[in-house]
Amino acid sequence: MASPSAPGTIAAAPAHAVPRGAYSVLTSSTFAFTICFAVWMVFAVLGIPLKKQLGLNDTEFGLLAAMPVLSGSLIRVPLGIWTDRYGGRIVFFLLMLATVIPIWLIAYATTLWQLLALGLLLGLAGGSFSVGTPYVARWFPPSRKGLAMGVFGAGNSGAALTKFVAPALIAAAGTWTIVPKVYSVAMLITAAVFWLFSASNPAHRVASTDGGWRAQLAMLRDPRVWRYSQYYSVVFGGYVGLSLWMTKYYIGEYGFDIKIAAFLAACFSLPGGVLRAIGGWISDKYGAHRTTWWVMWISWVGFFLLSYPQTDLTIQTTSGPLSLHIGLSPTLFTVLLFVVGIAFAIGKASVFKFIANDFSHNIGAVSGVVGLAGGLGGFLLPILFGALADLTGVRSSCFMLMYATVCVSLVWMHYSQRDDSRRLAAQPA
Repeated sequence: MASPSAPGTIAAAPAHAVPRGAYSVLTSSTFAFTICFAVWMVFAVLGIPLKKQLGLNDTEFGLLAAMPVLSGSLIRVPLGIWTDRYGGRIVFFLLMLATVIPIWLIAYATTLWQLLALGLLLGLAGGSFSVGTPYVARWFPPSRKGLAMGVFGAGNSGAALTKFVAPALIAAAGTWTIVPKVYSVAMLITAAVFWLFSASNPAHRVASTDGGWRAQLAMLRDPRVWRYSQYYSVVFGGYVGLSLWMTKYYIGEYGFDIKIAAFLAACFSLPGGVLRAIGGWISDKYGAHRTTWWVMWISWVGFFLLSYPQTDLTIQTTSGPLSLHIGLSPTLFTVLLFVVGIAFAIGKASVFKFIANDFSHNIGAVSGVVGLAGGLGGFLLPILFGALADLTGVRSSCFMLMYATVCVSLVWMHYSQRDDSRRLAAQPA
């Protein structure tokens, strides 16, 4: 006679069926990830008053905004492995609890080093992606994994949530210190809600624990892992970096106040998060490679146009000097940014469709590595954006850098696809 399941666990379902509890797991995990991502991106808004209060330059602002991304990225590999070994439910729950106190203490920080240290602890919330992705994926059959991971990944919209909520809290309270206090309480409540509505399936921990850490990390010698890491460093790292930077960009480039700037910046963050579910569906239907290829081309064109700085040009004509102004209006800029946000949303899902297809037995460890690469991109980019702005004085230099990274992805995709085609053709029928 089979032993009864432990509380909070659900027995395995047939291989091609969606088991009971899967949609509850998906819903609670997506909600939890949305709040975690909102917390992870909080310095995109808090950094604005803190920059003025502490007298930071653009590079220091970039470092402050990116510090949570560093720890959230570095923790992704062990979190992915622990998820394979112990199950996503307990790891996700404990991870959220670990961030509650550091978030609260940000309200009492008065120096840059204190904010950087607390930012590292707060940043653990960003590691939730490497927990939730394998946790959710294992509840669904292969034909629905892309969509399920896309729905979960829509929690990236927490970046937009912060841009709506944090400025409103600051305006209502008259001080930025209200934001970390509210976010700390919200994280505690979210952890409780997640635990109440999620579930565990012991079968999800069996296949991935054999062989220990060394066996789980052996697949890192596979070049596909590093290829997918580069793609993800563009579509996710670029999403994180620009989400942290765009509020400040709107203020500096177009002179908007923080509420309007954050609202317009959300036109990039919101589709870049919510539409990830559609990206999962597209990847299921048309394949990961084709979807990612078009994502990179659309991003390439978008960043080319966004890179052009505001320019006043004087042409000497036969009738005298002719003055021209070349530059993007706030409306056209926001439309282009919106399009890039949609492309990134689809690309984030299509990259993880690659992983689900190629590494189904080690999805936790591999998603941790790829997520680490994406997170490190999100950490480095705001710092590089600030350094370029300080060095050149050209705000659109951030888009010039993104344009270059997309070029690398396109070249790599072209040659890797050609090599894969040759290898398949050389195999005996």
